[in-house]
Amino acid sequence: MSRLADYFVIVGYDHEKERSGTRSGKILQRFPENDWHDTPFIEGIEWFCQPLGWALSTERQEPRFFVSVLTDIDANRHYCACLCFNETVSITPNKPIDEEEETLTPGRALIPPVPTVTHHSIMYAPKCLVLVSRLDYTETFR
Repeated sequence: MSRLADYFVIVGYDHEKERSGTRSGKILQRFPENDWHDTPFIEGIEWFCQPLGWALSTERQEPRFFVSVLTDIDANRHYCACLCFNETVSITPNKPIDEEEETLTPGRALIPPVPTVTHHSIMYAPKCLVLVSRLDYTETFR
C-alpha cells in the first residue's frame, strides 16, 4: 500500500548563516524523523522550496503554492508540494543609527553622510510547509 505523503517538512530562514553573510534555509522539523526504507529523504530540499533564494523582505508577500518535481537516481519522481508564506521577524541593528554616522573632525569639509543601509525594525522571513510524495495529487495537496 502506498502512502499519500512520504514526508512533511517545515523549512525556515536560517538566521545563523545570515550572520556569516550566507542566506539559506534550514529544516526546522520533518516527519517522520527517520527515513522510510523504500523512500530515502531528499537532501537539500530547502533549495527547492525557495527557487529564487532565501531573503528577508521589508514587505509582507502573499502566500504561494507550487509543486516541484524532483527525480532521484532511479528515475523515480518525487512531488514536493510547497506552501510558502512569510513570518514576522524583528531586527535589531548591531549599532544604533546615531553611531553609524561619521563624527566630524576639525579641518574636514562638512559633507552630509550618505545613508547606505536602511534600518527596518520589522522584516519578513520566508517559511515553507512541504509535502513530499511519490504520487501526483497536486489538487489534493493544495
